[in-house]
Amino acid sequence: MTGPRTKSTAGELRDAGLRVTAVRVALLETVRAGDHLDVEAIASGTRERVGHVSLQAVYEALRALTAAGLVRRIEPAGSPARFEGRVGDNHHHVVCRSCGVVADVDCAVGDAPCLAASEDHGFSIHEAEVNYWGLCPACSTSGST
Repeated sequence: MTGPRTKSTAGELRDAGLRVTAVRVALLETVRAGDHLDVEAIASGTRERVGHVSLQAVYEALRALTAAGLVRRIEPAGSPARFEGRVGDNHHHVVCRSCGVVADVDCAVGDAPCLAASEDHGFSIHEAEVNYWGLCPACSTSGST
């Protein structure tokens, strides 16, 4: 285990009320080792760890892990859903309009949810999601638009 985590992946699954399976453990480890991965990349990484796993099983595990708050699903406009292991801190993202690469951006200013809505319409707001759009350094220097 790397970083400050002291609990095993299996222990985290149990604490979240999820059944521990080899696929769920491998999938969670794949997401955490990756960088805003799409479902195909997660499936590939999971297969490298445990062998054959169906795409349907990957979708089901991602749905369970997302609902349990162990992974976060983001959907930049015009891009397939992506998943990340950084959860609970209400961070934002910067997305390249040319190649689609995504990077984390810490909370803009202040306490979560970082941004105050000009009108809450009676909602109790818990989170703000912001995507900044532009060109990554590689696309900026290559002349992509």
